[in-house]
Amino acid sequence: MSPNNKRLVSKLLLLGLIALPVSSRSLWGEDLPAGNPDAPQRLANSPRHTEVIEVPTPSGATVKALLAHPQGSDPAPVVVVIHGRAGWTPWVQALADQLAAAGFIAIAPDMASGKGPGGTGTEGLESDPAAKLVYSVTWDEVVERINAVADFAMALPAAEKRFAVVGFCWGGRTTFAYAGERPDLAAGIVYYGGSPSAEVLARIKAPILGLYGEDDARVNVTIEPAALEMKRLGKTYQYEIYERAGHGFLESQQRLEGANMAATQKAWPRTLQFLKEHLGLETYDGR
Repeated sequence: MSPNNKRLVSKLLLLGLIALPVSSRSLWGEDLPAGNPDAPQRLANSPRHTEVIEVPTPSGATVKALLAHPQGSDPAPVVVVIHGRAGWTPWVQALADQLAAAGFIAIAPDMASGKGPGGTGTEGLESDPAAKLVYSVTWDEVVERINAVADFAMALPAAEKRFAVVGFCWGGRTTFAYAGERPDLAAGIVYYGGSPSAEVLARIKAPILGLYGEDDARVNVTIEPAALEMKRLGKTYQYEIYERAGHGFLESQQRLEGANMAATQKAWPRTLQFLKEHLGLETYDGR
């Protein structure tokens, strides 16, 4: 293919006007997480071992979660994946599997487990009913549930006793605030989630990475105050704002005329770099 044709194909792929066959390696590499439409098939086709588990909490609740194991025999650090307002969707489960592809034990809980009718959670619900359940989870329950799944995963024979949390939207805001609750947290990554109060920032010990879309004013207005306060406190808060990208860009990769995909291409490698740096996973060859 000529250079001109390659550039044309690249542009059309970025705009979503043509698609590669599912079995093909995408132009931007198979290491990016799936977008919303492709997540169920990506998860179904994964060569890694995933399982749905139930984790008890000290208060007697049970948290449903997807546990994804990396391939290979070396001990692996843990990453907890916190969903957004849409709840425990195939997308967030596939995201956990993608972290396992990078060498982490990943666990993605349904944070609203037991809040639905008959003790169900958000699985299979439309966005608005799921959000209603997600927002009904109290802060004490949030902390208890993240602690429970993190401790469960770190107690696995194949796990190292180090963990990070990655969250999206509601889960991003939750991740940032949770960092003030857990002194042994190795790292927190906030995808398009609002920043907590100065009081919470003062309790944070873990390094924080924030990844945001430029077209997300409601969230972005909280970035600079947090950055200034974290700097004043001598704490680590790095952030990137991706040009023209919107809220939820990692899920909605084909929206905004390629801006969300461009943001994904930058944010995901940055995510893995940050996790490997702070969890001590320098190399991984198990894929």
